Amino acid sequence: QSEIASITRLKNPRSKVSTHYLINRNGKITQMVKDENIAWHAGKSKWKNLKNLNQNSIGIELVNKGHQHGYQKFHYSQIKNLIKLCLNLKKKYSIKKENFLGHSDIAPLRKSDPGEKFPWKKLSKYKLGKWYKKKKPIKNKFRINKYIFFKNLKKLGYRYFSLNVRKKIEDKKIIKSFQQHYLPSNVTGTLDQKTYIISHFLTN
Repeated sequence: QSEIASITRLKNPRSKVSTHYLINRNGKITQMVKDENIAWHAGKSKWKNLKNLNQNSIGIELVNKGHQHGYQKFHYSQIKNLIKLCLNLKKKYSIKKENFLGHSDIAPLRKSDPGEKFPWKKLSKYKLGKWYKKKKPIKNKFRINKYIFFKNLKKLGYRYFSLNVRKKIEDKKIIKSFQQHYLPSNVTGTLDQKTYIISHFLTN
């Protein structure tokens, strides 16, 4: 969406969506809702033991056309000012680095933003978001096991799946969300060895 369209939608109560901060393509930050007030940016969502994260989070939206309208690479100025904003919020509210999340992490069945072009690895260098360190593989440990993969995801905080009941459509969306965050070069929704190994690196 364009900046004007985004602001219009975020200000309209009928749209039932809002955010605390909006960052336009040039990196300009507009505060839409006060930090202490609830914004409707996450909707129905889960992470670890939390549900409906609107009441437990600060929402930041970056102007982008999105996957349905010509998904764009995020502008350098957007990311630069996003990092500044997040560092300020992190310090102000003592936010743990692993609690910087995307909408697709907390609502993987409904949302795909910020998507595979969002530079999570870069943000992690500023301790904004969790990232993995490559470790020496242990022989036979990395044979793909879907149950263990989802067990790793549950340990990280992902929800919307059962360890005992496999649902192919839901599984594909959750794997895709995980790949958008941690393996953006290979967003397939299919559990391959690289995706599986990264889940181990993040949890062991």
